[in-house]
Amino acid sequence: MPHQQPLIVSLDETEPNRRRGGDLRAMLTPAAVGSTSGFMGLAIVKPGERIGEHYHPYSEEFVYVVSGALEVDLDGETYALRPDQGLLIPIDVRHRFRNVGDEEARMVFHLGPLAPHPSLGHVDTEETADAPVGPQLTVGGPGQVPERTGAIE
Repeated sequence: MPHQQPLIVSLDETEPNRRRGGDLRAMLTPAAVGSTSGFMGLAIVKPGERIGEHYHPYSEEFVYVVSGALEVDLDGETYALRPDQGLLIPIDVRHRFRNVGDEEARMVFHLGPLAPHPSLGHVDTEETADAPVGPQLTVGGPGQVPERTGAIE
């Protein structure tokens, strides 16, 4: 197995993804850094914004709230999330996030393992401004390990 080099990626080097609400930045991905077990990013959610409901059929999602006040719906049940709290979202659990505070919320997300194909990794269960319901293709590239969207991507 080839030796993987450590890589640093800055937030301003990533493209915003607003298809599901909020500003989702997939930072450490198979396409960007050659990761093989999952990917990590940052969600920036302004007051009143939401990230539409979806689930991941192959991946657990790990979330860490850096700032702001969020609510998350997990299979229809609502929970409050505050700074310095982490959340594990199991495979197949429907989830959506809402900023219920008066300041921008930031949360780090990591999904793993990777889905066998990008189109299988993320399933939207409600429409948002730019995302129809159903499986969604995500970032990747020819010859790259498949990546899927996540809470957030």
